[in-house]
Amino acid sequence: MPYDLVLLLVFAAALVQSLDPVLNDDVLGLIVFKAGLQDPKAKLISWNEDDENPCSWVGVKCDPRTKRVSELLLDGYSLSGHVDRGLLRLPFLQTLSLSKNDFTGTINPDLGRLGSLQVIDLSENKLSGSIPRWFFQQCGSLRTVSLAVNNLTGSIPDSLSWCSTLMSVNFSSNQLSGRLPSGIWFLRGLQLLDLSDNLLEGEIPEGIENLYDLRAINLSKNRFSGKLPEDIGYCFLLKLVHFSENFLSGSLPESIQRLNSCTSLSLGGNSLSGAIPEWIGELRGLENLDLSANRLSGQVPISIGNLQLLKNLNFSVNQLTGSLPVSMTNCTNLLAMDVSNNQLAGNLPSWMLKLNTLSGNGVSGNVQHSSRRGLQVLDLSSNAFSGEIPADIGVLSTLQFLNISGNHLFGSIPSSIAELKSVYVLDLSDNQLNGSIPSEIGEAVSLEELRLQKNLLTGKIPIQVEKCSSLTSLMLSQNNLTGPIPAGIANLKNLQYVDLSMNELSGSLPKELTNLSHLVSFNVSHNHLQGELPVGGFFDTISPSSISGNPSLCGSVVNRSCPAVHPKPLVLNPNSSSSSPTNSSSSNHHKIILSISALIAIGAAAFIALGVIAVSVLNIHVRSSMSRSAAPLTLAGGEDFSYSPSNDPNYGKLVMFSGDADFVTGAHALLNKECEIGRGGFGVVYQTILRDGRSVAIKKLTISGLIKSQEDFETEVKKLGKVGHHNLVALEGYYWTPSLQLLIYEYISGGSLYKHLHDGPGGNCLSWRQRFNIVLGMAKGLAHLHQMKIIHYNLKSANVLIDSSGEPKVGDFGLARLLPMLDRCVLSSKIQSALGYMAPEFACRTVKITEKCDVYGFGILVLEVVTGKKPVEYMEDDVVVLNDMVREALDEGKMEDCVDGKLRRNFPVEEAIPVIKLGLICASQVPSNRPDMSEVVNILELIQCPSEGQDELK
Repeated sequence: MPYDLVLLLVFAAALVQSLDPVLNDDVLGLIVFKAGLQDPKAKLISWNEDDENPCSWVGVKCDPRTKRVSELLLDGYSLSGHVDRGLLRLPFLQTLSLSKNDFTGTINPDLGRLGSLQVIDLSENKLSGSIPRWFFQQCGSLRTVSLAVNNLTGSIPDSLSWCSTLMSVNFSSNQLSGRLPSGIWFLRGLQLLDLSDNLLEGEIPEGIENLYDLRAINLSKNRFSGKLPEDIGYCFLLKLVHFSENFLSGSLPESIQRLNSCTSLSLGGNSLSGAIPEWIGELRGLENLDLSANRLSGQVPISIGNLQLLKNLNFSVNQLTGSLPVSMTNCTNLLAMDVSNNQLAGNLPSWMLKLNTLSGNGVSGNVQHSSRRGLQVLDLSSNAFSGEIPADIGVLSTLQFLNISGNHLFGSIPSSIAELKSVYVLDLSDNQLNGSIPSEIGEAVSLEELRLQKNLLTGKIPIQVEKCSSLTSLMLSQNNLTGPIPAGIANLKNLQYVDLSMNELSGSLPKELTNLSHLVSFNVSHNHLQGELPVGGFFDTISPSSISGNPSLCGSVVNRSCPAVHPKPLVLNPNSSSSSPTNSSSSNHHKIILSISALIAIGAAAFIALGVIAVSVLNIHVRSSMSRSAAPLTLAGGEDFSYSPSNDPNYGKLVMFSGDADFVTGAHALLNKECEIGRGGFGVVYQTILRDGRSVAIKKLTISGLIKSQEDFETEVKKLGKVGHHNLVALEGYYWTPSLQLLIYEYISGGSLYKHLHDGPGGNCLSWRQRFNIVLGMAKGLAHLHQMKIIHYNLKSANVLIDSSGEPKVGDFGLARLLPMLDRCVLSSKIQSALGYMAPEFACRTVKITEKCDVYGFGILVLEVVTGKKPVEYMEDDVVVLNDMVREALDEGKMEDCVDGKLRRNFPVEEAIPVIKLGLICASQVPSNRPDMSEVVNILELIQCPSEGQDELK
């Protein structure tokens, strides 16, 4: 082997040996950094401390020559924790990008000591505190720094001006305050400066002309005062100039006309005054011009027509006068124009209808439609337009927003409105439109808001409106509409706002309206409606003012009882033999008829008499027999509960814990199939209405053969009646006979949790916030039960009800206490429908049944709420147990994938993962490992408002 080759190999071996400790230092630094993080998606699973170097790790890049870490790119990894000192062990790091994560705490001041750093991006996190004063003291190589979208406070440090190599600075969307350091204009290489959306104040210092390479400056949404920099026009390369939403005053600096490269000039939301200068037309590269919400006056300059590249023009909320110049026809690329809330006048040019917005002025003339295809927004509201809506307005088939409200339009609504298949807002309100609402409105299938109020419309509300399945707002008030409210409106499941007031509507309100679970307001005041108000859902709490002016409406809300419905009595004509002269044949025929009628009447009377005698004999027999249960509670429709004499034990005993038991006369049979609303292991549930208009649910117990004595039954039921909590269904009373026991509960209109999770349409699924509140509410209800020494025994999603405000109420609690003894075989058979929720100790006779059984069921409920899956699901050839599935996901680090797919990733991971883990802990196989429900409530409240030191919950 040649001598020089031997030397080379020896040298290489020595080099490798000398580099090993250094490479391990990079590994150590990153492992230390990882140790301070939470990594819910296991993105950093490839980071292994046993590796010789980290160059193959995800998010890590090394210099190919030295194998030293040069870039750390961890954007959008859902990481949380602090930016740790471990990064200081990476002396050759050039790019540090940790944006779009959940890092908290303050900015580590030692990061500034990494003299090799060229890029620092910590944007879109949750960092707080101030930027360290000397953070930029050793920034010899720094070119880009972004701390945008955090919670940083304090002032911009003067040390920033020492970073002579900086090209891009972005501190936007924080809470930085104080003045802008004048030294910032010495960063001669600066190309982008974005300090928008902060609390910066004072005057903008002079000297911006030193920034020869500046391409974009954004100081909008601050508190800057004084004038715009007079020398800004000497930054010849500027393309974007944004100073909007400050307190700037004075006129537009003339130097701006030098910005020939400028494409976006946004100065809106200040107090600028004077006229829009004629030289504005020299900025021929402008695509966006926003001078809105100032104090500009005078006319719109003719030179505006020179801006042929202009796409967006906003002159709204000023004091502009005169008419719009014809030269604007040259702005052929204009997509959006807003000159609303000025003092413009004159006729509306035909070319104007190709634009998007023209509102709040005194422009007059007739509406003409645009033949331009692709127009999506047309807002001509609050002007002085007159004439009719063009009959062929449907040619604007791509319109998504049409607003011509607040004008003087007359005539009918054209049927071509049906051709607007993409429109989601149609506002024709506050005009003088007449005729009927065209039935073709149902073909506008994308419609979300229909506003036709304050017109002269007549005729009926078309039933075809129910085809607009996305409708959220239906505003038809202050017209002359007649006829009934279509029942099909109840099929519009997304409806939130309905206003049909001040019309001539008649008929009754459809009972199906109670199915509208998203209603926020429903106003039908000042019509001619009659009959009973719907009961349940939104209508249980409807404002009286929303139904006033309908004197024939009845119900508890209007304090007007509905008249009882009695069968029409049979009335016999007492003057059956007429004295009027008739011919003999007709007279004989009449007599024959009377004879038959008389026979029928006599027969009926005899039958009734026999019935009365039979009933009397039966009553005497029943009253004399102590072994039978005479239950005068009549279960037929229209009959009330009977009250028995206190000294006769055979009569049924009805007890209400508050108020009375006066049921509405004429209501449906209490215990028939039509009134049934649910079934469970302990009985069947029916719905009825008290005379005061309040709905109640009646549970007919099916465990009569096993139930305790009347004394023990009443003792236990009264205990349950005292369990008051807003997350528990209230027991309001009971009825007792030896063969029939009824429990009377408050009626919850929103349906069961099972229905919301598994039966509801996918588009209306529970949001994450609703699910979290349901879990917390259930926990509070159970904790209160356990505090009262009551075990639920039968916890499942079908026994959790959701009221109209979305609050959960746990029902069916404590019914096992009515059994003579806690026989597990009997109990298991009664709650066998709770498969998947039952704690394993139910199968073991030697283990005591405690509150921990409820905790287990709660844990399964939590997993069901978060995942949207049933506790046990049966596939074609497999059975999936929810508890096992989630535990397997935990072992594989895929817990986030367990969250209900209907949420479309729209949930906070920092809450969802701890809630899932809590559910698994509660559903532990060992009772002693399960927390108490009071502890569960505390943990959930900590998860909802996580603090430092609660990282173990994430």
